[in-house]
Amino acid sequence: MPARADKDADNLAAVLEKIPQMFGEESATGQRLHDIIMAAAPALKPRLWYGMPGYALGRSKPVLVFIRRDDYVTFGLTEKANLPLDAGAPDKLIPNAWFLKAELDAATEARVAEIVRAAVG
Repeated sequence: MPARADKDADNLAAVLEKIPQMFGEESATGQRLHDIIMAAAPALKPRLWYGMPGYALGRSKPVLVFIRRDDYVTFGLTEKANLPLDAGAPDKLIPNAWFLKAELDAATEARVAEIVRAAVG
């Protein structure tokens, strides 16, 4: 296996190992978010980013999407993601992070996938 594939596999393994450590009793939610992100944008390469799962279009590319757990599970986008201002927005704020207070439902999963696809552009 080429070195690049080895590094990608190592990065994926590190993310998959980190999810249960970071998310604890919410590890099923963390794993599901990882799965949704990867299904929505298969070109993303997971890696640890500041100790949390991050997703970029390549190993040397900036992270676009991340997940973490503090008091709540957080799903977010970095400033490097495709974050256009909504045309009809009444202000100049662009949403880039969301807390999850409960288990994922179908509507939330669909919205996460939609956000990831938009972030990747």
